[in-house]
Amino acid sequence: MSLAPQELENSASKYAAEAIRLDSEGSRGMAIQAYQRAIEALVKLIQIYPEYKLNKIYMERASAYQNRVKALQMTNGIADAHPEKTDQMFRKTTPYSSNTPANSTNHKRDAGTESLGAEFDDLVMKDKPHVTWEEVIGLDDAKRAIRESIVYPTKRMDLFPLGWPRGILLYGPPGCGKTLLAAAAAAEIEGYFINVDAASMMSKWLGEAEKNVSKLFNLARRLHDTEGVPVLLFVDEIDSLLGSRNGEIGGEVRVKNQFLTEMDGINDKSKASKLYVIGATNKPWSLEAGFLRRFQKRIYVSLPDQASRIHLFRQYTERLKMEKSLKSEDLAKLTEGYSASDVKDICQSAQLRVVDELFQSGKALEEEANTRSIAPSDFKEILKMRKPSVSIDMMRAYSRWSEQFKAL
Repeated sequence: MSLAPQELENSASKYAAEAIRLDSEGSRGMAIQAYQRAIEALVKLIQIYPEYKLNKIYMERASAYQNRVKALQMTNGIADAHPEKTDQMFRKTTPYSSNTPANSTNHKRDAGTESLGAEFDDLVMKDKPHVTWEEVIGLDDAKRAIRESIVYPTKRMDLFPLGWPRGILLYGPPGCGKTLLAAAAAAEIEGYFINVDAASMMSKWLGEAEKNVSKLFNLARRLHDTEGVPVLLFVDEIDSLLGSRNGEIGGEVRVKNQFLTEMDGINDKSKASKLYVIGATNKPWSLEAGFLRRFQKRIYVSLPDQASRIHLFRQYTERLKMEKSLKSEDLAKLTEGYSASDVKDICQSAQLRVVDELFQSGKALEEEANTRSIAPSDFKEILKMRKPSVSIDMMRAYSRWSEQFKAL
């Protein structure tokens, strides 16, 4: 029976904490053993759950621990009891580990434990996106609300004597375009788009989440103030930071208070500020009510309607070989309740279906061989096995929450 991710995380966390303590106390032989156990737990987690979203971070942590083991061995001449086992296991899972930032050796610190802290830059993606509003299919109400709150004030702030919203919450089912909406807004105002996953911010492998929150807002302010350009800070899965949970520990409370303080600082800044925070969540009902007022706009990003699904199918099938009888309008009718990402997955599955047939025929490697055209029957067969990723009960929950808290 496989261990759950949380159990493996806890095991690796326990060994890593023990290793760092022993390392700082000078018990280097015992520290090496504890580091190796932490590495083994992380590698096992990555192997058992290859799609786990924090795997990149776990790889970097394992790489840092491996580096520290090697540094300790070189310093004290301690032989690794199983060097080939650890190295082979680690290389299988992290083939690019020698190129990761965590692999740089810190020669200035003897203990080296500080170098095991997460690199903050690994948490965030900052760039100036090239996304147009035309790439955001449908979602007209959401696009209008975001442009009113971000684009118009940036271009003509003199028209807003009472200021404008700087905190925006996007909520709704997964795969419906929340990130794309935020990126399109950042592109139109020609500003920086800082994209961070709140779940990663809260991860125990990233050190102290409270400090990471402070660093995140400091980064946004520095870009805004030094380069004089608008900055849009997009925090995905914000419920990981601000959600209401039973049995919270002191660290989680401090993280929430830090985020609240930072948000208040942005909302209270001078009306010339062009620094915005967009939070995105699939679970708005888990957010504490005290935080909602920091997000003056609360925008429902819903499932695509029929017109939007027609557009999506046209977009995703234009590069596929299709039978002329296959119409996007017909496909849109068959996919009521499917998200935008569901539509893309369906089109991808249709292409995989005909490619598989070609390979099964044994002719795929022939120079002139090609797939047959995708037929309506292919989509119908796929839809028998590919159900919507969002349940009816969940859609009802979004509707109930919107009736209470939506603020367009």
